[in-house]
Amino acid sequence: MKIGFCMLLWTTSLGEEHKRLLEDIKATGYDGVEVPIFAGTPDDYARTGAMLDALDLGRTAISVIPTPDMNILSEDKADRKRGEDYLKWLVDCAAALGAEGIGGPLHQTLGHFSGEGPSEAEFERAREVHRIVGDHAAANGQVIALEAVNRFETYFANTMGDLCAYTRSLNHPAIKTMYDTFHANLEEQDPVDAFARNARDVVHIHISENDRGVPGRGHVPWAETFKAIKASGYDRWLTIEAFGRGLPELAAATRVWRDFAESPEAYYRDGYDCIRNGWDAA
Repeated sequence: MKIGFCMLLWTTSLGEEHKRLLEDIKATGYDGVEVPIFAGTPDDYARTGAMLDALDLGRTAISVIPTPDMNILSEDKADRKRGEDYLKWLVDCAAALGAEGIGGPLHQTLGHFSGEGPSEAEFERAREVHRIVGDHAAANGQVIALEAVNRFETYFANTMGDLCAYTRSLNHPAIKTMYDTFHANLEEQDPVDAFARNARDVVHIHISENDRGVPGRGHVPWAETFKAIKASGYDRWLTIEAFGRGLPELAAATRVWRDFAESPEAYYRDGYDCIRNGWDAA
């Protein structure tokens, strides 16, 4: 098991200006970080990867489909092609970064709704794009971890059962799933059981408190969660995803209107202790 921290708490563009922060994250005990990919070129991410290599930090990647004209569920073939190209670009950047995969709600435009639940036609459009992008990911040593995201942000797959039913129907080795404790807390009747029943499909886990703040300070059942994850044999990343008000545009998108901790350091220092102690006790 490796412990990571998602850098979206501070930035959508990780660079040399974050080196001191990264050094402290490493000193805290983290094995790596999750790097946002929202803009730039593969060469930019290769440079970021070299910086992380020098700091001995591993990495995964995170992104979203940002605009409706890239929505892979769209009836418009041109929209789906733009979405396909965007996802291939994400793969290229993640590969250049040296990431161990890329995750997020990469199945629809985040925050875009049809007014109904997903249709079989939308599932088939997504399969068409994901098969092509999955082949590109496999050829570049990447695995895409689709994320079950709550109903207020997406409608394609809100529960782990729905998401894993989709990925099993797709049956592509480079398209798997992510489990996020924040979204599970909102959508699952039994969040721990939702993981346990679908653990074989999970390749990445977001550790996120019920309020998006410091893990261990809310009501997510961490002891039971870590016990279930450990019992499943999962041996990949446990990455903290927390949000604050440091990035106004991202704070608005994630509906963060208040501070959840007394300092940025509390997120990763106390959060690390939550994972390390919880895992050791599981």
